[in-house]
Amino acid sequence: MKAIRIHNFGDPSVLQQETLPDPAASGDQVLVRIRAVGVNPVDTYIRSGIYGLQQFPFTPGYDASGTIEQVGSGISGFKPGDRVMLYRPPGGTYRELIACDVKHLFPLPVSLSFEQGAGLGVPYFTAQIALFDRGRAKPGETVLVHGATGGVGTACVQLAHAAGLTVLGTGSSEKGRSLATSLGAKRVFDHSMPGYLDEILKATGGKGPDLIIEMLANVNLENDMSIAAPRGRIVVVGNRGKIEVTPRLLMKSNLDVLGMSLHNATDAELREAWTQITRGVDSGKLTPIIGETMPLAQAAAAHERIMAPGAAGKIILIP
Repeated sequence: MKAIRIHNFGDPSVLQQETLPDPAASGDQVLVRIRAVGVNPVDTYIRSGIYGLQQFPFTPGYDASGTIEQVGSGISGFKPGDRVMLYRPPGGTYRELIACDVKHLFPLPVSLSFEQGAGLGVPYFTAQIALFDRGRAKPGETVLVHGATGGVGTACVQLAHAAGLTVLGTGSSEKGRSLATSLGAKRVFDHSMPGYLDEILKATGGKGPDLIIEMLANVNLENDMSIAAPRGRIVVVGNRGKIEVTPRLLMKSNLDVLGMSLHNATDAELREAWTQITRGVDSGKLTPIIGETMPLAQAAAAHERIMAPGAAGKIILIP
């Protein structure tokens, strides 16, 4: 099989496609042929060594979709031919075949393509937990998705809109802003333009958003604190550096700033989130947005693309 492997931390050029022996499923595993792989910003952080704690060589990737080819003798509930979404299987998803435990598998809704299935895992799990578990979002509230055009951002817009929230968003490209609007955002602001924070306040009648989902806290957190509604919540799901903030802004409005990492989600929390996500898919309210598909061999280019401004949906690799 073909797989992307990393032998040392570094820039995208360390992502190398190699040929490895095909894996086989043991008695308590399933073998999945991967049809589509999701690319996430966290993959780039791991590749560059920000998180460390990797044994070389390793294959990156947290989510994918595919078809079961083999089940171990101790497996029930899955069979060859089943379409599945994979989340965080040990060994990484940038590959053609993977053997893993069934706890990493989720039945893929029949209405979705493999590409869309690979766009469900990290973005929709993150969005569901950030909005409703950490953010305590309620129908009728206003949520600002600060970075509404990438994989997690578009998932947040759809989930919040489906739940009866008024959704505002930000994005730097006209394509991305139009996409977020089409998914249910009432207004989407250009966060590269001066005065956009004042426009957000005007759109909320001067009150500010009740909830802010933040994708780039090192740039935006102080701004979020300055416009959030009294007793508002800010959930940080993305960050790329340090920031200096003014704590009095928190005190002034009794704000909550909450961190959120999908690494901390329990199996039970993921299963509950999946139940809510698939209900939205089955009702037609949720559709993963695919921005671009690329061959698996172009993983390095995908890593460059996902960190560039102007995101508009999820980047998918095709083995």
